[in-house]
Order: sequence, then structure tokens, then C-alpha cells
Amino acid sequence: MTRIRIGVMYDRDWAPEGLPGFAREVEARGADDLWVVEDLGWPGGVSAASVALGATQRLRVGIGIMPAPLRSPALLAMEVATLARVFPGRLVAGIGHGVPEWMASVGVAARSPLALLEETISSVRALLRGERVELDGREVRLDGVELVHPPAEPPPLVAGVVRPRSLELSGRVADGTLIAEGHGPRDLESARALINQGGAAAGHTLTVFAFCCVGDDADQVTQALRPHVEGQGAWLGRPAEQVFTVSGTAVEAAGQIRELADAGAGTVVLRMAGPEPVRQLGAVLKALGR
Repeated sequence: MTRIRIGVMYDRDWAPEGLPGFAREVEARGADDLWVVEDLGWPGGVSAASVALGATQRLRVGIGIMPAPLRSPALLAMEVATLARVFPGRLVAGIGHGVPEWMASVGVAARSPLALLEETISSVRALLRGERVELDGREVRLDGVELVHPPAEPPPLVAGVVRPRSLELSGRVADGTLIAEGHGPRDLESARALINQGGAAAGHTLTVFAFCCVGDDADQVTQALRPHVEGQGAWLGRPAEQVFTVSGTAVEAAGQIRELADAGAGTVVLRMAGPEPVRQLGAVLKALGR
């Protein structure tokens, strides 16, 4: 098995002023990645990534995800390019559809979410490569836009998507795919088939978010995870018991991570539930032999 990257999410409900210290702690523990989220009304993803990158030395920081309707592709490329130049090799930029109801609530709902996502990712990638972009698409219009300071090393752009047509789109235009919490090894195999159907390059990556709670008391672990798996199960349209988690003892959690790796995940990002998330992360990393 190829070495899998282990990341941890800075949960959207945690106060933003705690992010620098948390980032330094998980870097010291040996995590590979820290991921921040961007949901409407919670902290901004680009600013949070900037804070985490500035607080650490080697940690890779992922933004999962920036909703395409909220920003022009030109602004997205400008923001991503700035971080990529200041922190080369340490950024992963995730872009997705955004929650439809949230996008509608701020007046930016796309007429064609698929077209918007494809045109956004394609044009941002071109801008980051230093190209001058002319595009009169279904959702995006760029009239000779180019970056003055494109990064020498463009960061990977990953699509945070769930549905079949969007997974195919990701394979067609993105460097990788970000898979939401609750998806297990069989889900990853199905997703990979759709991504490949879209024409994914050989290096197309899979990053998987997973709810995580580690402890020796099985009842306490179950209680800590219950609200998360019930909510995600409702969103995914599956019973809570079918929502995949990385949980149990540290050894059991490590085994579940290896199952995801065997199914094609290159990075597993743990979304911690329960107390002392940094201690839990350390226990999982130790069980993995890190």
C-alpha cells in the first residue's frame, strides 16, 4: 500500500481564533494535512487557509471547498495564486457546487451548476498556468484575463462533488476529487469508476473526509458520533448505520483508514468528534506507525 496522507479538519464550528494554535499542534503531531471548510456564514476558506499556512512550516493546507457561485473564477485564481506563491507546494484548492439553498439565499444560484463548475475549474487552472483566458461560456465570461503573478508551481485543484455527473466532470477537468464524509471503500470504488469514465488522468487523486472518534469506551464513541452520522445519513439518503466512520480503538481506526487507502484514497482527512481532537489524532497516527 502506498503511504496515505493523513489530514485533520478544523471544524467549522470551532472559533477561528483557535486555528493557529491547532495548526501548530497537529503539525507537531505529524499530520500531513490540515483542511479548512467554507460554508455560508462560517469562516471564509481562503482567509482560514492563509492563517493556517502562516502559522506552520511544512503542513499542507486544503480548502474544502470553495463554492463556485460565490466568486468569479478570476478572483478565485488571484486568491489561490497568492497563497501558492507565498507557500509553494503547501496548498490544495477545492472547488464545488455549493449548497443550492445557500447559493440561492445570496442570489448566486447557477442556471447550470454543472456548466458553472466545469467552466470555473477549467478557467482557474488556465489562469494559474499563466495563460490569457478568453471564455464566453454558459455561466462564465472572461475577456482576456490573465494573472500578473501566476505561481511557478500551480497547486492542485480538486472538485468536491457527490453525484454521478459531477464525479464524471471532476475526472474531466480537475486534478483530484474530494469525497464527503460518510463514504466507505465501496463508495470510493464506485466514485473512481465514474471519475475514470470522465477521462481522469493517471495522477487524479482521491481525498476522503471521514468522521472520526477514537477511544476505548465503545458507548462513548458511539454517542459522540451519533449526531454527525445521523445528519450525514439524512443528507446522503442512507441509514445512519451505513455512514462510514473512522472510529473505535486507535487500532480499529487505523484499519479503517487502510481500507480507504486500499480502495484508492490518497488522503484521508479526519473530522474529529468528541473531546481532545489533537490527542485522538495522535493516537491514530501512532497506530499507523507514524
